[in-house]
Amino acid sequence: MNTPQSKRRTGREVKAAVWTARHPGAILTPGAAVTAGLELGWATTGGILGGTAAGLCGWYRAHPDTFDAYAAPRMRAWRRRWSVYLGPRWHAALRACDLYTVHRKTGEERFPRIIKVRSYSPTVDTLWLKIPAGQHVRQFEARLPELTEALRVERIAVERVRPGVVGLVIERSEPFTETIEAPDMPQEADAVDLNGVYVGETEYGSDWRLPVKGKHLFIAGATGAGKNSIVMSQLRALAPLIRDGLVRLWLCDPKQMEFTKLAGIAHRYETEEGKCSDLVDEFVENLRAVQRSFAETGKRKITVSRETPLNLLILDEIGALLAYGDGAISRNLRKQLAIVGSQGRATGHTMTALVQEPTKDTVPIRELFTTRICLRVTSAAHVDMVLGENARLRGAIADEIPNSEDTAGIGYVIRERSRVPQRVRAAYVDDTEIDQLVTFVHTRRLGGGRLTAVA
Repeated sequence: MNTPQSKRRTGREVKAAVWTARHPGAILTPGAAVTAGLELGWATTGGILGGTAAGLCGWYRAHPDTFDAYAAPRMRAWRRRWSVYLGPRWHAALRACDLYTVHRKTGEERFPRIIKVRSYSPTVDTLWLKIPAGQHVRQFEARLPELTEALRVERIAVERVRPGVVGLVIERSEPFTETIEAPDMPQEADAVDLNGVYVGETEYGSDWRLPVKGKHLFIAGATGAGKNSIVMSQLRALAPLIRDGLVRLWLCDPKQMEFTKLAGIAHRYETEEGKCSDLVDEFVENLRAVQRSFAETGKRKITVSRETPLNLLILDEIGALLAYGDGAISRNLRKQLAIVGSQGRATGHTMTALVQEPTKDTVPIRELFTTRICLRVTSAAHVDMVLGENARLRGAIADEIPNSEDTAGIGYVIRERSRVPQRVRAAYVDDTEIDQLVTFVHTRRLGGGRLTAVA
């Protein structure tokens, strides 16, 4: 038998007691200060508080890395929880966006309750909200534009953390106001982690790393969005492996722009449509040869070495090869690239494709790419085409990135183990740094000797 619902509201004193139990620091902190003043004396208490403040200032000045990693996020989260995300302003924003429920008998308004605030960077906060019965994450997705304006912030992304809990990623201001310098080139192959090479930064201020081994990378963006910087950053990180013959580059470059400088360090480099098709055919034949070798030896996955290198196929403007050219050549390329996408992981054959128009007609094999990046695009529909269904609804507003040189390399990825879009920026690699990469590989390429396998 269901308990009948009363028309009386919960008493204010009970609400106050529950609020105090959930926020013990609001009572204990001032209580401890008053108690210390009465027991130890106000001068002594003031000295303790002043010493604590002086210690924090000294930590702030003496060791920025540890202070920014441990103290600053907690201090920001505490300040913003009490000054921004609590009280009438927060409730007014939710009420204006219709993100609350009303008890049908008492008329009591029930708002999502903040259970966690994190501020990992000065510009981005993450909130976990316990939502009342009758609400769902879809309601927040539908109201993200309105909530963004109500809170006067740049962007909000949303995810479902667990049943009854919604997570909001609130970008209070633009996190990328400066150009990120090109990645350094490691001197030794052992220093490279193929499961995550540095290519830039995330909106949280942490390193943005992309896997190379066993992953296919799809980068979409309009002209000038900064697509090539992602690839060039990867190649600089892979420089000692390319030099030592542990990574082989296969380049299809119909545009004949930035990648022409890499022709001398590539295993194969082509620009014409027909020759690019031949290059991909050879790439697939190499894949088949490794498969046959694995079948004979009983191996299941590759160990990167000079005998079995990682083969990286880069297709600059894949649309020119699959959609805009000769029909017979395009059909052959679609077939061969589908083989690479579906079978290349175990054999160490990966591909990276860059495109301006990410439609299914232009790139019919886009679903075979395991890692996708959406930089500035010209259509809202392109966001979901690249990052998946409802990615834009959840906060990946790549079509709203301004068309400016200052925004090159800024885009979105879908965070691992989550469906929430994450804002990222690639490091900028200029012509001089590309020349440094080529020189590094050429002048220090090994002619023989000991090589270390990279697992």
